[in-house]
Amino acid sequence: MQDVEDEPLLAGRAAGIGIGKATVTATVRVPGGTRKGRRQPETREPGATRRELPAMADRLRCWQAERAGMEAASDYRKPVYFLLEQEGPDCDLYQASQAKALPGRPKADKLDSARLAVITGRGALHGSFVPPGDIRRLRACTRCRRHLARERAAEKQRAEKLPEDARLELSPVLPDIHGVSGRAMLEAVTAGERDPKALARLARTRARRKTREPEEALGCAFLAPGRARVLKAVLRRAGQLTADIAEVTARTGGLCRPWQDKTARLCTVPGFPAVTAQDLIAETGTGMSVFPAPGHLASRARQAPGASESAGRRKNKGAGRGNPCPGGTPGGASAAAARTRSFLAAKFRRLVRHMPKGKARRAIMRCQLAIVWHILSGDDAVCNDLGADYYERRTDISRRARSHATAIGRPGCKVTTEPLNPQDGGGTLPAVGAG
Repeated sequence: MQDVEDEPLLAGRAAGIGIGKATVTATVRVPGGTRKGRRQPETREPGATRRELPAMADRLRCWQAERAGMEAASDYRKPVYFLLEQEGPDCDLYQASQAKALPGRPKADKLDSARLAVITGRGALHGSFVPPGDIRRLRACTRCRRHLARERAAEKQRAEKLPEDARLELSPVLPDIHGVSGRAMLEAVTAGERDPKALARLARTRARRKTREPEEALGCAFLAPGRARVLKAVLRRAGQLTADIAEVTARTGGLCRPWQDKTARLCTVPGFPAVTAQDLIAETGTGMSVFPAPGHLASRARQAPGASESAGRRKNKGAGRGNPCPGGTPGGASAAAARTRSFLAAKFRRLVRHMPKGKARRAIMRCQLAIVWHILSGDDAVCNDLGADYYERRTDISRRARSHATAIGRPGCKVTTEPLNPQDGGGTLPAVGAG
């Protein structure tokens, strides 16, 4: 044991837990020494097995540990954290980048656990957000669905590239080669059909009107038998992923039943389908008590722009650190909101005039997260859209007339405007756009 200097503590008996794959190092600072208020570390190194982890929790209770802290070390920390969540003491989860060792200090498991005990006792770091058990079960389903959707998108891209290598050009003719018409043609090709006219007759609805174009694009002279077998395997894999996504979506809907009201209120946000609402509840929880302001939620989703200033010059630092999972959830919703008749769409059109589309979408995403914060903070809050003509209603009539006249003015022409009622406008506006 080694004496520790006297210091004011938030927890009189704090524990630090170093997480490893095979072992766990637990250190508790207990009162000891000749002087009052001094602390001494007690360290044990149990194994990370089902039999030894409950013994570690019993040892922490015997040491009367009031609080414990650990780093978020991959998935190794989950069994330890969930055990302490059930049996105590209260546990804080720290980001490894914030709780890292000091420069020049040797890296050792015992030293790391002792340092975490000091940090926990002082309250020097804030613990990370860890949702309750029901939200974690929902999060497992939503993240699984997201990974399956990415794998399906990769398989669909692979199914599009394989025919193109053999001069089988479907994508320029069909808007979606994985639709009804495209799927029927691809399955016929994998079954051995090589006649372009027979393949073109498989077109449905609007694609049937352009029979000649599919017929010219469906030449299979360069399609080798081995490539057709690979295409068949890719299509089978994409179909299996679609069935898996449907199964996970059904299970996710069952887990979201306790929060149907909040899911319905989140769907009032422009561009938010039910899937996005479920993903957000799984990532942020059903309450905003852990996020004091909308900016904190945007920062966790990596949508809070950071800037640094030096010598009078401001430099963009990007979105900063955060959790990429909440940030990826409203990514498609911002693009969908830009295609609606809403205030967010008007704001997007206003922003793209002087910034790239990607940056404007991130700004819309941040607005959506602010709306989400207010909806989940209140009991009956919903999104009341301001309207697609919000900026037009706020802009002065004469200013709008001048702006339109400037836009349509060309060299060699002269544009003048005058109000329909002279008492309202005050007179003719100056001519603009004169050549």
